[in-house]
Amino acid sequence: MRRFLPILATAIALAFSGTAAQAQTVNFGFGDQVIFDPATNAPMRVAPRTDGGPRPGAGVSAIPRETVAFTGRYAPGTIVINTQERRLYLVQAGGTAIRYGVGVGRPGFSWGGNQTITRKAEWPDWRPPAQMLRRRPDLPRFMAGGPDNPLGARALYLGSSLYRIHGSNEPHTIGTAVSSGCFRLTNDDVTDLYTRVRVGTRVVVLR
Repeated sequence: MRRFLPILATAIALAFSGTAAQAQTVNFGFGDQVIFDPATNAPMRVAPRTDGGPRPGAGVSAIPRETVAFTGRYAPGTIVINTQERRLYLVQAGGTAIRYGVGVGRPGFSWGGNQTITRKAEWPDWRPPAQMLRRRPDLPRFMAGGPDNPLGARALYLGSSLYRIHGSNEPHTIGTAVSSGCFRLTNDDVTDLYTRVRVGTRVVVLR
């Protein structure tokens, strides 16, 4: 019996440490949690979300969101998109702006001008326009909103145009020219922007 006592003690210790280990989590800012191996205390996997939120890593971008100095003739609250810089600025009072990394239209699909946000949507559905379907007949005609939807977590619709400022589950495309004219941010960044602007916000696109 004595020779089994050390084994029993180890098992009990592991059980208690496992309970403590499983109680530990790491939050990535999106509600995702790491599950820890109770024996080694090493991370095993990320627990899947059940609330329709962004998938792990969907909000991670190599271009950090930050407040920067900003001068110009634009009123606070204006969105200014510089397609050459591949940055979006939300103008603030006091000569500053919140700067976001943004993906822009690929060659042949870039554009410039003034628009207004006419609609806001959370986890929007996607219906590819006819022009896109002619280029890509393999695309679905409709995709319900959710983590796999190309429009991501939020969408800001620009006037009566086909273009939007929207989220993306492909953070590696932020700062590149790959879209069909829309402006994409990470889901984390577009959610932040969404909370700061309203319908009627002026959007200036600089080429």
